[in-house]
Amino acid sequence: MMTTNTSCNVASLNVYSPTNTNPWNRQKINHLYRRLGFGATPEMVDIALNQNPSNLIDSLIDEALNLNPTPAPEWGYWVKDDFDATPENPFSYRRDWKNQMVTDMFQNNLRDRLTLFWSNHFVTEDNTYQSPAYMFQYYNLLQFHSLGNFKDFTTDIGLSSAMLIYLNGYENTKNRPNENYGRELYELFTLGVDNGYTQNDIVETARALTGWNKREQRWGAITLDNDKFDNESKIIFDQEGNWDYNDVIRILFEQRPTQIAKFICGKFYRYFISPSTNQDIVDQLAQTFLDNNFEIAPVLRQLFKSEHFFDEKSQGVLIKSPTDIQVNFFKDLNFELPADFEFNNKIRGGCQELGQELLKPVDVAGWQGDKDWIDSSTLTTRWDRIGWYLWRSWRHNEEQFRTLAISIMGSNSNDVELVSKSILDNFLSKELLSATEYSQGLVIFKDQVPENYFEDGTWSLDWDTAPRQVYRLLEFLITIPEFQLK
Repeated sequence: MMTTNTSCNVASLNVYSPTNTNPWNRQKINHLYRRLGFGATPEMVDIALNQNPSNLIDSLIDEALNLNPTPAPEWGYWVKDDFDATPENPFSYRRDWKNQMVTDMFQNNLRDRLTLFWSNHFVTEDNTYQSPAYMFQYYNLLQFHSLGNFKDFTTDIGLSSAMLIYLNGYENTKNRPNENYGRELYELFTLGVDNGYTQNDIVETARALTGWNKREQRWGAITLDNDKFDNESKIIFDQEGNWDYNDVIRILFEQRPTQIAKFICGKFYRYFISPSTNQDIVDQLAQTFLDNNFEIAPVLRQLFKSEHFFDEKSQGVLIKSPTDIQVNFFKDLNFELPADFEFNNKIRGGCQELGQELLKPVDVAGWQGDKDWIDSSTLTTRWDRIGWYLWRSWRHNEEQFRTLAISIMGSNSNDVELVSKSILDNFLSKELLSATEYSQGLVIFKDQVPENYFEDGTWSLDWDTAPRQVYRLLEFLITIPEFQLK
C-alpha cells in the first residue's frame, strides 16, 4: 500500500538508549512486543524490564533466524488421490492448518509476525488452489524466508505450487503466454505500481516464465516442461538474451536494486511504524538493505533498535488488525480457557468474521489495513467477540483476573486509583489524553465496594471482590477507542 502522507515522527535511526526522561518501561516493552510479535505475557514484560533494549531486540531477531519452520503435517506433501482416500473433506485440513498458524502466533514472536506480513505481500488465496498440501508448502516458504534473503525469497515463492496456480503460471506456455505473474512480480512484489518497468517488460517476462506446467498428479509438484518453454530471445529491462525464470530474477535485482529496496522498506515502515511515511528513514533503511545484499535481518535490526521506532509518535498510530485485536490481547492477558473451548479455532473464526481470513487476503493486492479494518459493524463485532472471550475466561477461572492485576502492579496494592490506571495503561499503546476515561474506568473498577474501604486503606487486591473488579474494568477497556490502536 502506497501513501503520500508524511510521518510527523522525525526521530533518527540512532540506537535508542534509555534515559531518565525517556525510560525503558512496561509501555515501551509492550510496544515492542505488539509490533514485533503478538504481545507479551506479564512474565515476559517483567523479564524484559531488566534487559538492555538493544540486546533484547537482537535476541528476538536471532530467535526468529534460528527457529525451524513448523514441522510438516502428515498430509504436507499428499496429492489429490491421498486426500480422496481419507474420510475428511480437504477443507478441514486447510482449516486445521490455519488453526496451526494461530498456534504459531501465540508461541513465537517475530518469525510468525513476519509470516503474516509476507502472506499479505506474496499473496495467494487458498480457495483458488484448494490443495491443503500446497497451503502448507506455501506457509513453510513464508516461515523459512521470513527473515532471510529477499532475492532468494522472491525466487522460491514464484515457483511454489500455490503461486503457480494462483497467478496462472501453470497456464503460461510458449503458445499462450500469460502475463499475470510477470505483472504482479513487478507491480506488487518488488517494484511497486508503474515504478521502473514497462508493458513490454511484462510481455517479455511472461515469455521467460513459460514452461512451469508439468504435473504428474493433481495437487502434485509442478516442474518445468521444456517443450512449453519459449526458447527464443527476450528483452527485459533492455537486457537481451534467451532468458528463463532464474534470469528474470537475476536481471530484476541487478537492474532495479534501488527501486526494490525502497519499495520493500516502505512496506516495512508502514507495517511496523506508521501508515504515514518518513521517506528519509525509508531511504536509509533501503541503503542498509542494498549494503547487505537484500538480507532482511540487518534492516529490521536497524529499525527496531532505533529512536525512531521507540519515539512516542510511533505509538498508537496503527489500527489493530483482527489478528492483533485477538491474539495480542490474550497473549498480554495470559489467561487460561477451558480445554474444550478450542480457542485457536475461535481466533481463526474471529479473524474471518472481522475481515482477515488467514492465508486468504481479499485479493492479490492484499489487505490494505489501518482504517480499512474498522467500520461501524466490525467495531461492535470486535467488542462482542473480545467480551465473549473475557466472559469465558471469567467463567473458567476467576482468580486469574486477580493474578493479572498483581502481575501488572508487581505486588499487592491498596491504591485503587493507581491499580485502575495501571491496568488500563498496560493494554493501551500510550496514556489516555483525557482524564475522563480514567475516571470512568475508576468508577467501574470500584464496582460495588463501599467508598470508605478505599479511603481508609482497607481494600486491596487481596479482597474477594478484586477478581470481579478487574473483569469489569477489562470489559470497559475493550470499548475505549484507544484500545483499537497499537
